[in-house]
Parts: sequence; structure tokens; C-alpha cells
Amino acid sequence: QVQLVESGGGSVQAGGSLRLSCVASDSPTLQATYCLGWFRQAPGKGREPVARIYTADAYTYYSNSAKGRFTISLEKATMYLQMDSLRPEDTAMYFCAAERAEARGSCALKRAETDFRTWGQGTQVTVSS
Repeated sequence: QVQLVESGGGSVQAGGSLRLSCVASDSPTLQATYCLGWFRQAPGKGREPVARIYTADAYTYYSNSAKGRFTISLEKATMYLQMDSLRPEDTAMYFCAAERAEARGSCALKRAETDFRTWGQGTQVTVSS
């Protein structure tokens, strides 16, 4: 079972950038194919999807709020989320998640928190105006 550890959160001013990392401890390179995702949860709100990547071919999916500003990527067993042009409304705890996926199409369908069984501990992102 893969384990996930996030890092890279912090505090920035609006318009700034941060890069989040999520290391998957399956092996130095992932042995199985996964749908890896970033979710975020603001205080008093539910956990919402940000972006996902299918490890077999690095195909990516983005929420509307992330398109054009965030970039998800994968290098060996580390997933990244490059966040540019940050806004105060991006303030949240960011979590990475993993679920086995045998095909790209199954990753496309995994948009909800309940679609993922493995989660990291979260990293806080705070954007001030």
C-alpha cells in the first residue's frame, strides 16, 4: 500500500507562487499505476479536487479553479503541484491522494474525496491579500 507525504506549503502574498510536493513511498519509481490527486479543504468547507495525474502516461486533469494557474506533474514517485498567481481564496489545507487505476479513463472519473483511499497528512497554504 502506497504511503504519501506532502511538503512545500507556506504563506505568500496574492500573486505569488508555491510548489507542493507529495512523495509516494511505493518504491523509488511507482510499481503500480495510480491516479494521484491534489485536493484542498478550506475552513468550514468540504474537500474539493484541484488536479489529478495518471501515473502510466502523466495525463492530467484540472478543476476550473486550477486551470491556467496550477500545474500538476510527476517525477518518478514524487508528484508536484506548481501554484502560480495565487489568490486569497486558494487558502486551504492541501492534501495529496492516491488510488490504484488500471486505465486513464478510471482516473478521469475520480473527482470526489470518496474515490481515493490513501491520503497524505496535508500541508497548509495561506495566501494574504
